[in-house]
Amino acid sequence: MSTKPSSLRLGVNVDHVATIRNARGGAHPDPARAAIVAAEAGADGITLHVREDRRHVREEDLARLAKAVALPINLEMACAPEMLDLALAAAPHACCLVPERRDERTTEGGLDAARQHNLIAPYVRRLRDAGIRVSLFIDPDRDQVAAAAGLGAPVVELHVGAYCDAIASGHGAEAERHLSALRRAAEEGDRLGIEVHAGHGITFESVGPIAAIPQLRELNIGHFLIGEAIFSGLAAAVREMRHRMDAARADPT
Repeated sequence: MSTKPSSLRLGVNVDHVATIRNARGGAHPDPARAAIVAAEAGADGITLHVREDRRHVREEDLARLAKAVALPINLEMACAPEMLDLALAAAPHACCLVPERRDERTTEGGLDAARQHNLIAPYVRRLRDAGIRVSLFIDPDRDQVAAAAGLGAPVVELHVGAYCDAIASGHGAEAERHLSALRRAAEEGDRLGIEVHAGHGITFESVGPIAAIPQLRELNIGHFLIGEAIFSGLAAAVREMRHRMDAARADPT
């Protein structure tokens, strides 16, 4: 497998545009409009997570987004029959299977692909049979990558939250340990023929070392970009993230 992809894709998650909208009700701000802005600013895809409690985007947002932008849509979803029915009806470009708990503020870790094989396998099979690209959101652990390969998932997305938290806290040694784990997991995915993505908690400060990992093909970033948009605008935030990703990939040192 090649470990030197020519570019690194940026998927922009618009969930928290809907979070702000839902705080007051009504239709503003519009996640579909955010997707259009992100596309014009250099995003390569749009990600959204339809949760059981619909705290972020909803089914109608997914339908409107698909009409608003020509970019691939990546639907994050739990392994639940309701979500499978939604995904099969909407037929997005991709579905990323994630763990989900009603009482969590955000996704707190990766799927346990090894121990939850029997739960996950039917969802991977049904989505793949429908022509939808399937990814598993997992912790950066080589055993989890191997388990994902055993499930037939063509893509994994590595949870980089621990690394990003360590960077934000100024814990350099801890950050380096997490980064080493990310590199090993990405290498294992590449060795097994799996396309490797990364996401969760990525900021301007943390993106460079992640983007420099040559096996990574896509980063999915949401909360930070929507927060940064308050100060600089969404288009400017997406362009800056795109610039930092490209710079890191061009000069991984």
